[in-house]
Amino acid sequence: MPALEWIGKRAVVRHHLEVPYRILEPVPKLSFGEGDNLLVEGDNLEALKALLPQYRGRVKLVYIDPPLSTRQNVGPPL
Repeated sequence: MPALEWIGKRAVVRHHLEVPYRILEPVPKLSFGEGDNLLVEGDNLEALKALLPQYRGRVKLVYIDPPLSTRQNVGPPL
């Protein structure tokens, strides 16, 4: 079966193993209402790994809102 290969692929494929687990810290002043919903702010991979210990197999939806612009040092659109 064909496979997509690129320089540095091995590092990318294993990157998630190098990111440490973090503990979620509640911020009471930012909390709103009661319920099972949870808002996590932070780096995507770190946030998802922080959810694993308590929420593995129980999450129904993850919405990741990307930054407004992920382009860096790029000129104006053509």
